[in-house]
Amino acid sequence: MAETAKPILYSYYRSSCSWRVRIALALKGIAYETKPINLIKDGGQQFSEEFQALNPMKQVPALKIDGITICQSLAIIEYLEETRPTPRLLPQDPKKRASMRMISDIIAGGIQPLQNLSVLKQVGQENQLTWAQTAISSGFNALEKILQSTAGKYCVGDEVSVADLCLVPQVANAERFKVDCIPYPTISRINKTLLALEAFQVTHPCRQPDTPPELRA
Repeated sequence: MAETAKPILYSYYRSSCSWRVRIALALKGIAYETKPINLIKDGGQQFSEEFQALNPMKQVPALKIDGITICQSLAIIEYLEETRPTPRLLPQDPKKRASMRMISDIIAGGIQPLQNLSVLKQVGQENQLTWAQTAISSGFNALEKILQSTAGKYCVGDEVSVADLCLVPQVANAERFKVDCIPYPTISRINKTLLALEAFQVTHPCRQPDTPPELRA
């Protein structure tokens, strides 16, 4: 019975990692149930015993699917790709696939962790904005140069890939932290093109079950 149950995504509306997975689910047409995990309320619902039993790392997203629970956004997306390969999110060409993984890793490993909630708490309230801006700008400086050689319509050629699922949420974070994106025309162009796609629109943080009323659109 568990294998045929609707997948459950444990998510937070503003989590960029959760947004990556929401986009993948939308692109692949997978219906799912959302269980919001508020990372701020009551000290953070991710620290509850119930959620820690699902993800000992105390992070979102976590996806219950096919009788298992998967944590870490890229691992979730890879599983979806292997079990539900249409439409594909991994380029068929090995060189393009390597570029996609490089871009995804830069964002998921080299930019996003440096400005996520747990790190910003350690930095201290008065330093958070500067810290986040520095981390994002440093990563974007590299990413802009890389995308100039890999991009077509999207991050890697003209097909949406996992790299694009990582890019859009990270640009949203950059905007939230008031990073000047004028020096990154390639990033900005790709982001604008992707945000016109339905899968990126319906999964946007402003349209989630747990989005605060004042942030809904």
